[in-house]
Amino acid sequence: MARSKIVLLAILLLGSGLMYRIEPYLHVYNVDAGDRAPTFDLKADSSGVGLRLEDYQGKYVLLNFWATWCQPCVDELPSLIALQNEFQNDGLVVLGVSVDENQEAYQGFIDQFGINFPTARDPERTVSTRYGTQKYPETYLIDPAGRVARKYVGPENWMRPEVVNHLRSLL
Repeated sequence: MARSKIVLLAILLLGSGLMYRIEPYLHVYNVDAGDRAPTFDLKADSSGVGLRLEDYQGKYVLLNFWATWCQPCVDELPSLIALQNEFQNDGLVVLGVSVDENQEAYQGFIDQFGINFPTARDPERTVSTRYGTQKYPETYLIDPAGRVARKYVGPENWMRPEVVNHLRSLL
């Protein structure tokens, strides 16, 4: 009888621990245009400097969720780099959040492609989950007041005239 109580207690404790770990993933978030952008604080792997949304208040932020294993992410990367070059002095900041679990793959990718905008890894996907990101790449244009101005699902050519002109009109 005592053994069955111990087993039951162990099951309850393990179940509670499991629920504690997966509870954040049970809530379905869906951040869209007009919503306040969730804040975050990530550690950048290569520099050790933090990546925080609050550090870019007063600027437009293009927040891009990506991964090294995501071919559409790789395909859109050159245009993100070009966009950063085009607008870096005009009040637009490109931020990248990688969901890669492998730090070496992430760092090798940054070095190989010469990513010129701030980026950090979110291997547990806490930030992307808070934004409701389910497909990569997914990008949020956040206005200077911290609200999502536009959400882009899937790859984008960031140097398309329509996109560049739209961004220029905001800045």
